[in-house]
Amino acid sequence: MMEASLFLIISISLVVGFIFIIYIVSPLITPRRLKLKKAHVVITGGSSGIGKAVAVEVLRQGASVTLLARNQEKLKQAKQDLEKHIIDKGYQKILCISVDVAKDYGSMEQAIQKQDMEVNYLGSVYATRAVLPYMKKQQCGRIVFISSQAGQLGLYGYTSYSGSKFALRGFAEALQMEVKPYNIYVTLNFPPDTDTPMLQAEMETQPEETRLISETSGLYQAHDVAKIIVRDSLNAVFLSYVGMDGYMLSILTCGMSPVTSMMVGVQQVAFMGLFRVISHLYIGSFDRIIRKCKEQREARLGDAKDK
Repeated sequence: MMEASLFLIISISLVVGFIFIIYIVSPLITPRRLKLKKAHVVITGGSSGIGKAVAVEVLRQGASVTLLARNQEKLKQAKQDLEKHIIDKGYQKILCISVDVAKDYGSMEQAIQKQDMEVNYLGSVYATRAVLPYMKKQQCGRIVFISSQAGQLGLYGYTSYSGSKFALRGFAEALQMEVKPYNIYVTLNFPPDTDTPMLQAEMETQPEETRLISETSGLYQAHDVAKIIVRDSLNAVFLSYVGMDGYMLSILTCGMSPVTSMMVGVQQVAFMGLFRVISHLYIGSFDRIIRKCKEQREARLGDAKDK
């Protein structure tokens, strides 16, 4: 009995000691936090939603901002709204660039049909290609991609959208390996449903199954998501998550993604198995939702035929 107690004490001491060493050593391999004062931040899709909220956060920290979006009127309004967050009027600037992809409804319809890969993936690739030479020249920079929780797991109703976001994940991982020697770090954020104009428009045509599944992770405000995005990018966090569901998904889907903190690496190893068990409960719940919706839809069709 005495030997068992001694063994338990030694084991606990070793674990605590190991965690303490990791905690001490972790800052030595973590990239230095980037300061935004007098920095220049380029935001695509910055006229509303998460992009606009990120602009508020970086302006409050002293950066100048360039906003790129399609709608010129929304850009003008966004600039007016953002100007009140400037803290250094002598240096900080807000530049707006309209990059409207359509001139008429027909061309807009074509853009919508292609938007998942061309906007979500290629749009990020092209924007990165435009800024990367300047970052390499100054040997410093941060690149942030906004994915989605649908970019961590495939969800009902998001076959095309999820595919484009998974592609973005692969691009981000490969890019991080290429640019790390230049002191450039990539952050990939996976926001859950966020209260933005884009989500409101999406909900108008969203399948019932998708809506019910999405409700399990709750609804977040754009300014809360933006604070996390800015914080994680400045700290060079690769997998940026929101909320407890986001944390679990970041552990489950970490794979061989870049790690800039030993503490994060330890958590991934420690909790992967437990979270995988919990994930089976989620998957089972999603399957039941989809099956129930299918049954209700078939029942309604049956009633309609009887009439």
